[in-house]
Amino acid sequence: MNTELTLEDIRGLFADVALRFQETDRKFQETDRKFQETDRKFEKTDRLIDKLSRENSQKIRELGQQIGGLGNKFGSFTEGLALPSMEKILRQRFGVDTISPSVRISRKGKHLEIDVLAYANGEINTAYVVEVKSHLREENIQQLLEILEHFAEWFPEHRDKKLYGILAAVDIPESLRLRILEQGLYLARIHEDLFELQVPDDFRPRRFDQ
Repeated sequence: MNTELTLEDIRGLFADVALRFQETDRKFQETDRKFQETDRKFEKTDRLIDKLSRENSQKIRELGQQIGGLGNKFGSFTEGLALPSMEKILRQRFGVDTISPSVRISRKGKHLEIDVLAYANGEINTAYVVEVKSHLREENIQQLLEILEHFAEWFPEHRDKKLYGILAAVDIPESLRLRILEQGLYLARIHEDLFELQVPDDFRPRRFDQ
């Protein structure tokens, strides 16, 4: 059997190898194009994700502002709802003759805001600090207690008056209701669009001027 390669055989082999190299090169080029296309798609996706992220961040900020605005509006609505019925309670139940809503005061670089300050001179000689909240939280109780404890520093003109605190709220968790009464604060809750005092018959309010 003759196994010698002729010149034509060698040329054929080289031609076959060249053809295979061309095919391999074509496949590499096709693979490279696919990688480039994939890169472009990733870049497009990255740009889209970045755009959506910026848009969502803006929407989240806008939503936060809207929610904050609604919270302020609801708080103002609650105070507006409470004031007429609270005035009635203060005048008829406690005999005060002066009721001032939204009291703001500044002393020695510090600032204080009270939802309602009510008082009477003469024989009654008593002052009431009223805080109105839509949803009562523990810190609201502590805030009112601190105001009452430092009341004479903020209002020296009323330091000789008997002093009491009232918390009025729409939503009051049961645990906080008990804490309010334990602290000797009057509690007022909304009922049929009006605020009314809700304290037990044996409730003894705390005098904060003592």
